Amino acid sequence: MNRHSAPALKSSPRSFTLLELIVVIVILGILATLGYTQYTKVVEKGRQAEARVNLGAVRQSLIAYKLTNNTLTGISSAYVNLGTGADEIPSACRATHYFYYKIATNSDYADICACRCTSGGRAPQGTDMYNQSLCRGFVASATQVETEVPHGWYLCP
Repeated sequence: MNRHSAPALKSSPRSFTLLELIVVIVILGILATLGYTQYTKVVEKGRQAEARVNLGAVRQSLIAYKLTNNTLTGISSAYVNLGTGADEIPSACRATHYFYYKIATNSDYADICACRCTSGGRAPQGTDMYNQSLCRGFVASATQVETEVPHGWYLCP
């Protein structure tokens, strides 16, 4: 044996090749990406619970107003507790909420919408992917207090 030659590398049956390690890392990266996108969808769905609760509160106020006045004409945002005050349902984005809310009424119909804040709202802000409005419409007639608009909750245009 020559004293100056490098020792021969022995192949161990217990070691992984570089190619195998790269394949495993790629697979883990793909799984992590899929998991993260599903996680963000579930988290955003949880944030929509805020919108559903506040839309329900506004809806109850609108029904009470309709029963008292027999019309929805002339209802103010203050009556449904919608405004910019700290104890009001926000009509503009603020740091304590993920959504801001708006209503549109005529004598017998109301649209109540919760729109995702994209700036000025509670962090994290909505992205284009989750920039949506959650609305509920109802018809309040003289004989029937509420009739659901088909499909109940829907995305506003």
